[in-house]
Amino acid sequence: MQVVVSQAYTLDAGEHADEYVRLSREFTAFMRRHPGFLGRRLLRSLEDPTHFTHVRLFDSIASYEELTEVPGYHERIAAMAAHVHQPPGGPPREYFEVAVDEDPLPPPA
Repeated sequence: MQVVVSQAYTLDAGEHADEYVRLSREFTAFMRRHPGFLGRRLLRSLEDPTHFTHVRLFDSIASYEELTEVPGYHERIAAMAAHVHQPPGGPPREYFEVAVDEDPLPPPA
């Protein structure tokens, strides 16, 4: 399993953040149709509610990179980017491999 991590900061903690989360949910549905996609988490900071961390799981980095070329991908990214502070060159992205894979967490109570 390969992991792709990126960060984003929304323009505010209210309307822009809410729309960013909504669009992110739609984006997950889009990604589920792509072979090699294993899952995704969107994390929101409790200390800074404009700060989001994306954790995307794929069977390979190649699968992720193929997804970035699927029609509709860039349009979805642009819609989400309208709600964030965009650094030059886009948000930083980093690739990881899983070093320890523990049992899944129990469902929330």
